[in-house]
Amino acid sequence: MNQDLLISGFSDEISSDFHTQLEVISNLGMKYISLRGIDGKNIGDFTVDEIKENVQPRLQKAGIGVSSIGSPIGKVFINDEEGFAKQKLMLNTLCKIANLLDCQYIRIFSFYIPKSDHADPYREEVVRKLKEFAAIAEKYNVILLHENEKDIFGDIGRRCQEILTEVGSPYFKGIFDFANFVQCGEDTVECYDLLKDEIVYIHIKDAVTAESENVVCGTGEGKIPELLARFIKSGYKGFLTLEPHLVLFDSLKDLELEDATEIIKDNKGLDGAGGYKLQYEALLEILNKIESEGI
Repeated sequence: MNQDLLISGFSDEISSDFHTQLEVISNLGMKYISLRGIDGKNIGDFTVDEIKENVQPRLQKAGIGVSSIGSPIGKVFINDEEGFAKQKLMLNTLCKIANLLDCQYIRIFSFYIPKSDHADPYREEVVRKLKEFAAIAEKYNVILLHENEKDIFGDIGRRCQEILTEVGSPYFKGIFDFANFVQCGEDTVECYDLLKDEIVYIHIKDAVTAESENVVCGTGEGKIPELLARFIKSGYKGFLTLEPHLVLFDSLKDLELEDATEIIKDNKGLDGAGGYKLQYEALLEILNKIESEGI
């Protein structure tokens, strides 16, 4: 496989039990995880000391590094000033945790927009608050990664481009999540063309518009094989992070405004480890095909 590509993943989709997460990851031969749910507790609820005492030693023993902190930063409503203040405190702590774990990236979002409102009028306020987040990250030399996701300001390609351009910080860059664009009715090729210069991290997740269901990577409408080939050809180096969303998992309640069962159809006959392995092997197959075709 291309040595410039490193496979990681949200291991809490395997199990809420951290020991099980590390065991499955190690057995697959993976060396990185994106840290989000640990023994049923969200990464945003940990102190630095708790990570140092209870999490870092287990990572070190397993020989597993952390590709990114899968934080809930930015998942508050844009008009929730108290929530924003709390998140700035949380981000300070998460930056310290990232430094402790030798992790460069923290995944964030760009605020929930009230459902009855259009997102565009909130752009100035979103950018102002994201700049505050980026200023915190700069103090710790950490890069915030904006994930495109439904219900937030940066759900579609155009608005992702706007905030990435207007925040204009080397400490605020983009994630490309194929499935989330599909579920927002976006053409992923058009999104790639808009955002490719600001993307430094890729989520491997696919979906179909019918029922907005997540599917195994490469079998949906995200055009993952085509666009991964384009990313690689243009010189992309870094993480490909599995986020299968093929089965229900505990941390999902922290990620979605809707009921979890409306997001993931738990009808595939898989458990967390099985869904994760299926996604991992499908990604390897895509990468092998890209390499064999000389890209």
